[in-house]
Order: sequence, then C-alpha cells, then structure tokens
Amino acid sequence: MSDTETTNFLYPFIDAEETDADSLLRDLASSAQGKATESARLQRVSMEEWGEQIRAAGQQMAERFQRGGRLYTFGNGGSSTDAATLATLFSRPARGRPVAAWSLAADQAVVTALGNDVGFELIFSRQIIAHSKPVDIAIALSTSGNSDDLMTALAEAKKRGLLTIGFAGHDGGRMATTPDLDYCFTIRSQSIHRIQESHALVGYRLWSVVQDQLAGGRP
Repeated sequence: MSDTETTNFLYPFIDAEETDADSLLRDLASSAQGKATESARLQRVSMEEWGEQIRAAGQQMAERFQRGGRLYTFGNGGSSTDAATLATLFSRPARGRPVAAWSLAADQAVVTALGNDVGFELIFSRQIIAHSKPVDIAIALSTSGNSDDLMTALAEAKKRGLLTIGFAGHDGGRMATTPDLDYCFTIRSQSIHRIQESHALVGYRLWSVVQDQLAGGRP
C-alpha cells in the first residue's frame, strides 16, 4: 500500500485523524460491535436457509466415513487456511471420533510442483486423481464461488464418484449452478470476512452431524 492510499474502506476511524482517545475507543468499540452483530445475523439466516441440507450432507458424509472414506478440503488464499482448519476439525477433533481428512493445500512442495509443472488450475484436481476413491468426500471453499482450480477439481471429484460439497459466498457464483456439486452452501453477503465466519459455522455444523451419526452407529 502506497503512502497516498488509505485504509478508510476498512476502518474509517483510522484515517479520521482522531486525537481524542476516548472518542477513538468509542469508534473502535462501535466498529467491532457492528461487525459482530452482522456476523451473528448472517450466521442465523444462513442456518435457517441451509440447516436441513447441512444435516443431509453430514449424514451422507458419516455414511462414507463408516465405509472408509476420506475427506479432502481445498481453497485459495484465506479459504485455504479455512480448508486446513476444517480438515483438522475432522481429523484431530478436541472430542469425538477422528476421521481421515486432508487439506489439499497443506503440502507446499506438492502445490508448488503442480503449479509449476502443469498449471495452477490443476493443483487440486491432480491430487484428487492421485489419491481419491469413490467413497471419499470433497469440500471446496470459495468466497466468490468462481475459482477455476476449485471448479476443475470438483468436476474431477464428481466424475470419480466423490460426495461434493461447496462453501460459496455472494450469489454463489459458478458453484451455485454447477451439476458437479451435490450440495452448495452459499453465504449471502458481500463481505469476505463475514462469509468466511459463516463458512466456519457451516463446517462446524457438518462436523457435529457427522459426530452424532458416528456416535449413534447410524449412517
């Protein structure tokens, strides 16, 4: 960011040349409260819209885990870290039964080798080809729903019989209309931050359903 650019679009009070400490603290508190309120509202309406489909998807995931299936998660940028967190939640939970789960962006050597050798668009699909079985599960995370490398991987996963799930944002983008997704959970917001916060909740709800199903011994 150059000296002439500002952070006003993120935090207007930072560039307001505020000199009153009390006023600045009030602005900070108001900003944080507003974001928390919007995040809670968005999570609530998202669960109202997608709750039943999340339960259905979680039940199908549990049935696949019971048959030896493995979960593959993937995304770009911030969504890649969210994908890694989701894989960890399933594979190393604080409680409950661990299941096989892996983030396809976790191995830097593999990602950079594929990006260099065959192209960035194939960094996830090539791993799906190499590792997946029809009983497995693929979850792709994208705030836009339009990432080429994710769409290519989802098409490959669907062709191979995997259960395919997408976490999208805004209007869902290409994820919302592709036949390559069995489930697409779109968070209807223009804010990348709020979308990712709701994606985290969707992932946790999926994990909770899976754990309930596995604990009860039911698919």
